[in-house]
Parts: sequence; structure tokens; C-alpha cells
Amino acid sequence: MGILTKLLLTVLGLLLVSRYVPGIEVANFYTALIVALALGLINIVIKPILVILTLPITLLSLGLFTFVINALLFWFVSTFIDGFSVDGFIPAFIGALVIAALHFVAEKITD
Repeated sequence: MGILTKLLLTVLGLLLVSRYVPGIEVANFYTALIVALALGLINIVIKPILVILTLPITLLSLGLFTFVINALLFWFVSTFIDGFSVDGFIPAFIGALVIAALHFVAEKITD
């Protein structure tokens, strides 16, 4: 799946999540695009470092701790982008989970 497809899928996921999950707000399409770019950049740069640092916890939880890392990064992005807000950990967890599920389904469909 191409980079542009993943980016647009993330934007669509953000707009869906903001509509159906209380506690997550996205102002408009442009804001969702900026958030998708920021999430992509953070997932490329910061997430591998966090996964390595938390490897013992990740192994003990059989990989489920990566969902917590995704939620924390999702919540972190909301702290510095205007027009995107996440009210707590639970909405961040649900939002990150929905976006990850959308990416998983899209990967299975396109393969």
C-alpha cells in the first residue's frame, strides 16, 4: 500500500474517530492531514525507540504494550497541534486502536 493511500486512510480514520469517539476532536480536514503527517513522522522516529526501551514490558505482555505506546503517541500529538484535542488516555487508546484496525483491514484488502 502506498504512502499516499496510508496518509489518506489515516485522515479518514481521524475524521471518523472524531465523529464517533467522545473526547477526540478534529477541527477540519486540513487539521486531520497535519495530524496524520505528524503521527506518521512520530511513528517512524520515536516509536521504534520507545519499543526498544520498553521491550521487557512488551515481551511480558505478549506485545499488547505496543497498543499503550500507540495511544500515548496519539495523545502526545494532540498536545502540539491546534484543532486536534484528545481528552484523556481512554479516548487516545480507542482512537489509536481504530486507526490501527483501519490500516490492518486496508493492508489485507490491498494484498
